[in-house]
Amino acid sequence: MIAKILSSAVIGIDAYIVEVEVDISQGLPSFATVGLPEGAVRESKERVKASIKNSGYHFPSDRITVNLAPADVKKEGSAFDLPMALGILAATGLLDRSSYAGRLFLGELSLDGQIRPVKGVLPIAISAKELGIKGIFLPSENAVEAGVVKGIDIFPVNALSQVVEAIKNITMIDPLRGHEVQNFQDPVYDMDFTDIRGQETAKRAMEIAAAGGHNVIMIGPPGSGKTMLARRIPTILPALSFEESLETSKVYSVMGLMPKGQGLVTVRPFRSPHHTISDAGLIGGGQNPKPGEVSVAHNGVLFLDELPEFRKNVLEVLRQPMEDGAVTISRASSTVTYPARFMLVAAMNPCPCGFLGDPKRECICTFLQIQRYRSKISGPLMDRIDIHLDVPSVPYRDLSQPEDGVSSEEILNRVMAARELQARRFLRSKTHTNAGMTSRQIKQFCKIDDASGDLLEAAMTRFGLSARAHARILKIARTIADLEGSQDIKASHVGEAIQYRTLDRKLAK
Repeated sequence: MIAKILSSAVIGIDAYIVEVEVDISQGLPSFATVGLPEGAVRESKERVKASIKNSGYHFPSDRITVNLAPADVKKEGSAFDLPMALGILAATGLLDRSSYAGRLFLGELSLDGQIRPVKGVLPIAISAKELGIKGIFLPSENAVEAGVVKGIDIFPVNALSQVVEAIKNITMIDPLRGHEVQNFQDPVYDMDFTDIRGQETAKRAMEIAAAGGHNVIMIGPPGSGKTMLARRIPTILPALSFEESLETSKVYSVMGLMPKGQGLVTVRPFRSPHHTISDAGLIGGGQNPKPGEVSVAHNGVLFLDELPEFRKNVLEVLRQPMEDGAVTISRASSTVTYPARFMLVAAMNPCPCGFLGDPKRECICTFLQIQRYRSKISGPLMDRIDIHLDVPSVPYRDLSQPEDGVSSEEILNRVMAARELQARRFLRSKTHTNAGMTSRQIKQFCKIDDASGDLLEAAMTRFGLSARAHARILKIARTIADLEGSQDIKASHVGEAIQYRTLDRKLAK
């Protein structure tokens, strides 16, 4: 007898339906799984067999064949355990086809029949709703995650026997009605910009970066506050919209990073990978491609501390996602695209010892050591970073001052006002912030007067800036004008923007 149970799997961050077909025929006892199963799927036969027996049901001593269709796509993970077990029970006649038709089943089985959580539930629920699936039976721990999708019934279950009894109408499971999260609570942070003494120029640059979504690199000696500045950037970023939260949550769901008991990611991600990370870990990849840190940081901040300590080949893979806001990974079997619209914040010392240019401590590095240290960061990568910021040592008089600086809340209010201007400006386009403007949008929204043009021309000539740097300066100037509520870009805005593109030229001297 043949039984068909609906399940689902994920490619990239998008789901597709998998039909779990089970055939039981006479012959020597065997259990074969076909349809390109990966390791965890192949091993599921042992979990399924023990789970069925320990739940009090009969496991057939016949030839069992399980096909996962479509058969030309690799299947991985443990989410097929539950539908395989139900397929076997249905093929033996225990379950009637009409009782489970049109419903989707997910879950990993333990040996005693309990159901454990799985990854990728959110994109699966979204896909199931679009395809008209009536409801989803899934682990209780994944129910809140799937429940953010409106228009589909979610049945949280804890054991195989509970699913069987619900299908046979012996017991009832109250469905969790999918619902949208309408309002997010404002995130609460245990840090604030008032914690940082001095560094007024750096704080101003962080405000501009947050307002326009610009990438930043901070260069300064050890202990000057680079990491403190970076870790406080989320406190001045606007809250996630529902659409942004859904995009980010899909990545977290696929990676199994969704906080327990939480349906959506409601706080902008802040990712700070160690410098020993591989290129696949940063950008994504593997035999079955998974998202990397750039995708987990989608709609948030990617902080790379001690930038030259990262391997050069790892840093170079950042170029494409920084430009495109997405990562495309191609393998022989498939091509997947992950979102990667993040704000890059990097920090580095000016030299290996860290004290080049410090007025109080002498640099002990040779010219060759400094050159080798800086050569780890290529010119094309530096050119893609909008703001180049000098973060000098903080004098004692600033450290001894009380907390009377501008708070994160005050900065956030100005940032949100600037973001609202950008939202109206890019209302009918895919652009979200000034940093993402296309060449055509730069021409349209970044017009400058003659005085500003002369100033920019002089800077381009003197510092040998590239065409990409020219575009970056105009974007930063547009953001500075937005922070002041100015419709026009003035010479003062261009002048301030230029100073954020000349630091690397000064250090090279």
